Amino acid sequence: MLKRGRNMNIFALTLVFCFFLPFLYARPQENDGFSHSEPTNWTNRKIVDAKGGPQSLIWVVQLSDLHFSVHHPDRALQFRDFVGPALATINPSLVLITGDLTDGKSKDLLTMIQIEEEWIEYQNVMEEVITQSGLDKSIFFDLRGNHDKFGVPTVGGSFDYFSNYSISGQLGRNANVYSVTLQDGQEKYLFVGFDSTMSVGLRGPSNVFGHPTDQLLTDLDLELSQWDSSATDPVTKISFGHFPLSFSASTLSGKSLRDTFLKHSLSAYLCGHLHTRFGKNLKRHHHSNSNFLLQNFFQFNVHEISSGSIANCSLEAPPVQEFWEWEMGDWRKSRAMRILAIDGGYVSYVDIDFKTEIKKTILLPTFPLDSRFMSRSSSPYEYKCHFVASSAYENIRSLVFSSSSIVSVVARIYDSNPGTLSLILEAPMSRMPVDNISRGDLYTAPWNYKAFEDPSPDRYYLQIEAIDIAGRSTLSDLRPFSINGLTAKVSWTWNEFRVMGIQWAALYYPVLWSTLFIMLSMLILPKAILIFSKKQYTYNNLKLNRSFLNCMAWAIQELSKIPMVWFCIVGYLIYLISFPWFIGKVFTDGKDWGYMTYMGWVVKTSNKSEKYRYIGSPDILVVVLSHLLFVVYPAIFIMVVIAVERGVYVDHFLSLLAKKEDDYDYNNKRPESFDLKSSGRFSFLFRWRWIRKFLLIICALVCWKHFLIFCRRSPLASAFCLWFALFVWRPMRLYSTSFCSDPLHPSAGIVFFPSSILLGFLMDPLVPRCFSFWRVRLYQRSLG
Repeated sequence: MLKRGRNMNIFALTLVFCFFLPFLYARPQENDGFSHSEPTNWTNRKIVDAKGGPQSLIWVVQLSDLHFSVHHPDRALQFRDFVGPALATINPSLVLITGDLTDGKSKDLLTMIQIEEEWIEYQNVMEEVITQSGLDKSIFFDLRGNHDKFGVPTVGGSFDYFSNYSISGQLGRNANVYSVTLQDGQEKYLFVGFDSTMSVGLRGPSNVFGHPTDQLLTDLDLELSQWDSSATDPVTKISFGHFPLSFSASTLSGKSLRDTFLKHSLSAYLCGHLHTRFGKNLKRHHHSNSNFLLQNFFQFNVHEISSGSIANCSLEAPPVQEFWEWEMGDWRKSRAMRILAIDGGYVSYVDIDFKTEIKKTILLPTFPLDSRFMSRSSSPYEYKCHFVASSAYENIRSLVFSSSSIVSVVARIYDSNPGTLSLILEAPMSRMPVDNISRGDLYTAPWNYKAFEDPSPDRYYLQIEAIDIAGRSTLSDLRPFSINGLTAKVSWTWNEFRVMGIQWAALYYPVLWSTLFIMLSMLILPKAILIFSKKQYTYNNLKLNRSFLNCMAWAIQELSKIPMVWFCIVGYLIYLISFPWFIGKVFTDGKDWGYMTYMGWVVKTSNKSEKYRYIGSPDILVVVLSHLLFVVYPAIFIMVVIAVERGVYVDHFLSLLAKKEDDYDYNNKRPESFDLKSSGRFSFLFRWRWIRKFLLIICALVCWKHFLIFCRRSPLASAFCLWFALFVWRPMRLYSTSFCSDPLHPSAGIVFFPSSILLGFLMDPLVPRCFSFWRVRLYQRSLG
């Protein structure tokens, strides 16, 4: 019998290795046709004369993540009431709206589809805002976000409401890449927008990444280089899109947006998508000489660490390839708006929060720049080599936007060297005269800039104060500056790092396969040692050698001694790799079905002639990695803990029941019975099985929490919970009491496996799972 069991174990191990070996080298099969980009229509290029402002100075407004929703009408109402008057005061040259114009979610947040009422509301509100602001409709540029693509099977189809109701759609900007050039004399300011959403719009949560294609990068490169032939005219290049680079995948050929932006040394890339709930420092500086690891997988601080620098001032020295990535706060919760200015090539911005108060006066210092988030790594080189005219440094400059007349503007500089801020310069600023009616007021103040040269990039701080005719005082934020262009280092918080500093698209498959490898090692190696090796890890051996490795080996081997549990875990991992996780309706029309694997979604085309294979990758990592790391791993851990508790109890139970000579009563010649209640410590730890009871209580609490969140929305889930209560929880309760005196009872393996696996799969209720059929049904409901 033992030999037969050993042969079965060997057969099982061989079967597992043969099954998993092909998948360890498997890669997703991409379909070149699933995500395409239309060639750029060159009529989408536009040139606008930036008239009515100070010379060599333009400013634009950026808004992002509006999320107009039929369930939250206040977002659209406040947008109309606040943004319209603000744009009339600011009078920008362009208004950029970088995606997620509508929310596309049901009230219970389970269904993510396009809702036409939200798009009608967006169209009506934007028409009112344009009327209130007095601006030309053609200077408004809006683009798609992932919410605007939820459940859209094809661009231009019946559910592509963006093409019908957005400003860009109404003005015929139908290409994925378009540009507008602001021209002020000989200076040009090139703004290039692009839509990198997937061409097949999956419904959430499998739609969180940007998917640029090779064609899109080619078009983007052509648009960014359209003025390169005019080498004598200075050109400032800025691009805008929805997705940060950390949430943008590479193309099929391995190219990325970052490579294109570095090639053209953009001044800035403006984006949205992440909202302000992750932090306010969602900025990132990119450099071509950064380390390979930092470039492809991680960046630990706002500024990339350059592996080299240009030390000479020769004109033959190669230009520094770099650009800033500035994520924009959302209107959805934060009511944020950004004003970005370009003053003589220097790019600066200020973020306005309409949530706290309506701004009567807005201040935007344009020089000197904030050394934390606006200085470039090439600035010290330009300052040292005098590549910038000294006249550019001779004045402190600030834009002032106000609905009331301004009485006075003052610039103050503070020195932080003593440890506290001390005022060292207070200079009145005067309005710069212009020949015609100005769209904005630029105030300047002369200063001796050489007096502020310092090796510390954050020693000196600048603040501007403006007082209007009503006596209201407005202060700008304190900004550190470095006149010689040095950069103040800024570190991300953990939340900021995990959304900006990690290149998730590149990490998906390494994390996936390493996670599966660790799981397989935890399962197969102890099983192989148990079968083939004479060295067995037991509790008695652990008491002799209490090393960490010995403890881990013993704990994991205890799990492999329970065949049903071991086979269930291995079988479940086989299921996750071999079979679909979910099946449901992935488009707004609710007609076509698709299924998701760890490589992506498989859906049919609009004409049903072929299938899109494995689209939505790496978007599915929000489900796959969350499931493996926060569900499967905890489930295995719980099973290991219960197996260890079982093993320790077995050891104590057998040792206390062992027969010894002094256990006999020589007068009666019969063994005395051992009273379990006589040992206080044993009774407390083992007779009542407190560890197991504690784990079962946790299972019950998680089950109740799960019932409150999900089961009240699903009759099938309620039926499952009833089944669980009648047929699973009662045996667990009986086992923890009646069967506690017999750890070798046949029901032991059956009982603690459901309890622990249930805990693992219910501990993360926010992400739908597919271990049980009712979980699949719940996810199908979210897909309509």
